[in-house]
Amino acid sequence: MAHIDVSGIDYFLSDGTQLLNGVTFKVPDGSKTALIGPNGTGKTTLFKIIAGDLVPDEGVVGRSGSMGIMRQFVGQVRDESTVRDLLVSAAPPALAAAARAVDEAELAMMEHDDEPTQMRYAQAIVDWGDAGGYDVETVWDEVCMAALGIPFDRAQHRPASSLSGGEQKRLVLEALFSGPDQLLLLDEPDNYLDVPGKRWLENKLNESKKTVFFISHDRELLNNAAGRIVTLEPGINGAGAWVHGGGFGTYVDARRDRNARFEELRKRWDEEHVKLKELVNMYKTKAAFRSDMANKYQAAQTRLAKFLEAGPPEALPLEQNVNMRLRGGRTAKRAVVAEKLELTGLMKPFSTEIWFGDRVGVLGSNGSGKSHFLRLLASGGTDPEREHLPVSDVEIAEVPHEGTVKLGARIRPGFFAQTHSRPDLLGRTLLEILHRGDEHRSGLGREAASGALDSYGLVGSAEQKYESLSGGQQARFQILLLQLSGATLLLLDEPTDNLDLHSGEALERAIDAFEGTVLAVTHDRWFAKSFDRFLVFGSDGKVYESAEPVWDESRVERAR
Repeated sequence: MAHIDVSGIDYFLSDGTQLLNGVTFKVPDGSKTALIGPNGTGKTTLFKIIAGDLVPDEGVVGRSGSMGIMRQFVGQVRDESTVRDLLVSAAPPALAAAARAVDEAELAMMEHDDEPTQMRYAQAIVDWGDAGGYDVETVWDEVCMAALGIPFDRAQHRPASSLSGGEQKRLVLEALFSGPDQLLLLDEPDNYLDVPGKRWLENKLNESKKTVFFISHDRELLNNAAGRIVTLEPGINGAGAWVHGGGFGTYVDARRDRNARFEELRKRWDEEHVKLKELVNMYKTKAAFRSDMANKYQAAQTRLAKFLEAGPPEALPLEQNVNMRLRGGRTAKRAVVAEKLELTGLMKPFSTEIWFGDRVGVLGSNGSGKSHFLRLLASGGTDPEREHLPVSDVEIAEVPHEGTVKLGARIRPGFFAQTHSRPDLLGRTLLEILHRGDEHRSGLGREAASGALDSYGLVGSAEQKYESLSGGQQARFQILLLQLSGATLLLLDEPTDNLDLHSGEALERAIDAFEGTVLAVTHDRWFAKSFDRFLVFGSDGKVYESAEPVWDESRVERAR
């Protein structure tokens, strides 16, 4: 038995802004319930409240069953933690505490090999066994084989940062679905997964008897795996929740019908309000000359007061107006030329030409080298000319390679980082970033900056620092900077991962209108339909072209 009961949750940000307003819904036992809504409405904040990481200002969260959590950082781990640390982060609290105690005791043994330290280490080992540590290591062995293709004893000390984002996700998801927890909270579990991984996740969700509450913006996943959908809808005083009791296939029509009813009810309420006010005014005028009208005037006033006290029907949710305008510019006809390009240790040599105006999807399994290829182009290719340097200060790691890849004349690469890691933007508000400008783009006055933010649905976050934004807001702001920088080659690494449905559609329209060349690494089956051709990084280490999306390439066959 595992369920969640969210009742009347209010949450205010540190600046006094109300983020959540009376959020109420239930996640029934055994259900697969998705949480969706525009970026910045508080989905991750709500998850943290349910997980117990945050305390709401009002309301309560009730739940039953032990809870396993995959937080948003999984897929973006770039610190010194190991594969074992990543698995421990998804373990039940008692097991995680026992694992940390063993780690601390081992470190102490390295510094002080005295009897008290040895006794402490021995006790930590006993506690680890009592907590079920040796049993879980057997499960972790199966998890590592499924996610990484190697056993736990070979994987456990490997840096988590050496895994791709998709491998990190798959590892933690395998552990959670194999673990004892009956209730799972998954914050964007499909991000970074390749399409075989997403299909695996869909099957796991459908087959599992666990209760799962998850955030996702992937329409295919929502359609294939969500039995119920909770929508956080922005309002003047924070976001409220609407529950659709069916899947995504019926969601759009149900939401449209619901909003149409709201509109009709509000219209009728406004008409009745006008009639009651006119009635009060009429009796007021008559009561001034006829004493027998005083009672009717008082009755009309009482009726109006009760009407207003009951209040209007529920208001239509606010709609975000996201209008992305990627401009670009004319460049040489041959935008990218690769000759016998080999990404060292990743893919075999390949040659290709990408022409001005091409929309190229870069497909393949996680860890195949797709993001490395984009980073190589983003840094200007092999021996870049000055005009080919990136149009932002985003940090791009060097990509070892053999052969050559050259950019054409007037190609200015603009890179969208999958992890949204932008140290150059940290500690500054959005207005400050736009106002100051940099060597790649001119600064904007306050009015112009506000107008640019408004077109991306970010004007309400103008005074927030970049690192405080939601993942989707950071994604939209990155795209805005690309617009302002004058990029003529867009290199987009999983751009739709954190974008809500409305923003994803806006990006697709912007790419369609962009005067320039676009390469995008994507596992978004819907987004890929808008591309002209595809570079596929195959499981045999070869890169080949396809006119249609290819989603069934498995993990690249290489020594691990």
